[in-house]
Amino acid sequence: MLSRRDFLRRSSLIALAPSVPVFLSRMAYALDAEQDQRILVIVQMDGGNDGINTVIPIQQDEGYRRLRSSLYLDPTTLVSVNAEVGLHPSLASFGTLLEKQQFATVQAVGYPNPDRSHDISMSIWHAGHTDAGMRIGSGWLGRALDQYEDPQTGPNAMLVGDNIMPMALMGRRTIATAIQDYDELLLSDESLRSAVDAGGASTEGSTQEELLQYIRRTTTQAYATSDVLRDLARSADAAAYPGYALAQKLQMISQLIKGNMGSRIFYTVQPGYDTHSAQLFQHQNLMAELSESILAFINDLEAAGLSERVLVMCFSEFGRTAAENGSQGTDHGTAGPVFLAGPSVIPGAHAATPNLSDLVDGDIKMSVDFRQVYASILKDWMQVDAAQVIGAEYEPLQLFA
Repeated sequence: MLSRRDFLRRSSLIALAPSVPVFLSRMAYALDAEQDQRILVIVQMDGGNDGINTVIPIQQDEGYRRLRSSLYLDPTTLVSVNAEVGLHPSLASFGTLLEKQQFATVQAVGYPNPDRSHDISMSIWHAGHTDAGMRIGSGWLGRALDQYEDPQTGPNAMLVGDNIMPMALMGRRTIATAIQDYDELLLSDESLRSAVDAGGASTEGSTQEELLQYIRRTTTQAYATSDVLRDLARSADAAAYPGYALAQKLQMISQLIKGNMGSRIFYTVQPGYDTHSAQLFQHQNLMAELSESILAFINDLEAAGLSERVLVMCFSEFGRTAAENGSQGTDHGTAGPVFLAGPSVIPGAHAATPNLSDLVDGDIKMSVDFRQVYASILKDWMQVDAAQVIGAEYEPLQLFA
């Protein structure tokens, strides 16, 4: 028979248990994840990045100047990539990565019959399909993770930030979770910890006791994981990262990678790219935030001996019009650049540079189907069957050494 003390102890444990985030206990199971598994970090440049003012065609200065009177960037201020293109001056940190042979851009990436709607175009990128009937239920990253024979017990994919879970991470077997900030990672409910510690062992074998043992085990694992993450957070060198919101998200991802939590994919979002007016200053700030944050992230992982395992991919749902509008901004366009960063990339500019004198409905022509970029990442980085993920054979690009 249960004593009154045991009854109160068990009741308090059951009552407090729901306050433990489920993903923390799941992550605890993944602490022994493979030390060399590859990791993909996705940065979604949300709103439609102006690719023409990001990767500027130096040799087409006359056409560029004609299309961009107020948004024109002096070629002498650009970060040199090669004889044909230069990067926005605020992407100097990408220039540093390029010097280290750790940065690549794929030019004019898009898809046939482009759609200028944010939601529709983003759903196409997330799903890996242009067919509306295929853009429901799962995304390209989730389907890629489904191919692994031994999916992690913990979350395979993690969204860091306060955004809605992207469809790209949805899969049949994939476990994806979202984390907004450290408060969700660091358990501080000492009453729950005390209830667990006071639990002790039991030999009753009842259904209630089995439930209590499960709660106790799960909660103990969650606290162990939280303690690991707390130690990582305390040891982090905050000065190594700039104060941008994106940098803080990438720092959290770095700490999760250092904690060996088992996730193969991390996803985060940098908003603000829908630059219909007064674009020059806003875009300049976005470029600085993007490149400086990613350089800090790569340097952090390099110092920890982990950078070889990590690939960063940056994409936007579409580019913007070749010509500026009457509000010193640009409107929704079609193709744009994709960025890759990490020690494994073949550095430099890939694919044909857009021709500013050969436009279609005011937009640059697509050089690369985005599914070719996906096929390259799936085959050569994630080492899964690309055709099974994106539903057809697309010619991979030579993006990795």
